[in-house]
Amino acid sequence: MRVLIIEHDHVSPPGPVAERFRFHGFTVDQFLVVPAEKFDEPNVEREFPNLADYDVVVPMGAPWGAWDDDRIGAWLKPELDFISEAISTDVPIFGICFGGQLLARTLGGSVSPGPKPEIGWTVVHTDRPDLVPAGPWFQFHYDRWQLPAEALEIARNSAASQAFTNGRNLGVQFHPELTPEMLLGWLNNGGRDLVIKDGQDPDVLLAHTEAERDTAKERTNQLVDAFLRDIAKLI
Repeated sequence: MRVLIIEHDHVSPPGPVAERFRFHGFTVDQFLVVPAEKFDEPNVEREFPNLADYDVVVPMGAPWGAWDDDRIGAWLKPELDFISEAISTDVPIFGICFGGQLLARTLGGSVSPGPKPEIGWTVVHTDRPDLVPAGPWFQFHYDRWQLPAEALEIARNSAASQAFTNGRNLGVQFHPELTPEMLLGWLNNGGRDLVIKDGQDPDVLLAHTEAERDTAKERTNQLVDAFLRDIAKLI
């Protein structure tokens, strides 16, 4: 089986999410949307891969809001169309953060800026701890989805809805793929100032992420396993 992982920027690799797919025997293809040299100007033309080549699709996070069509530019509609095609042909989607927001939009929901950012390790209130453990999970977002009637919310906290299912699809707002190395890349590409603006110490946040490394990976493994087994029904 083959999974397509859509990476929207050069500092957000799939990390342990991809590792877990490989553990289950998947061939992992990684598709980068915005190259490094266009990080500050993400309006690029992109042709998405052939969906028929894949058994499951994982759209990842992004530093841009899934509501900000003008800022994102030319590749947003093709990706929404790609996700829509996956839904209509029953190819499972596992949407992470921005990817989950795109999934919500495609299903008829919406995305808008939230009242405040959510940055750092947080616990979620989950109706499906077998699928989405309570965490803590790492968050770094300024927006939130409004789900359509067809989606079933299965986790939330005081900041935002945190996870939902729809058929063979799963969207999560948090970042199960995060590693300390990835966080360092975010901090070095504009994130440090955002963390400080949020009243936090980036070095403390990085140390906390290092301390969570092993247990966070275990939670991610549980999440990916349950998605593949119970939602996508691929293992």
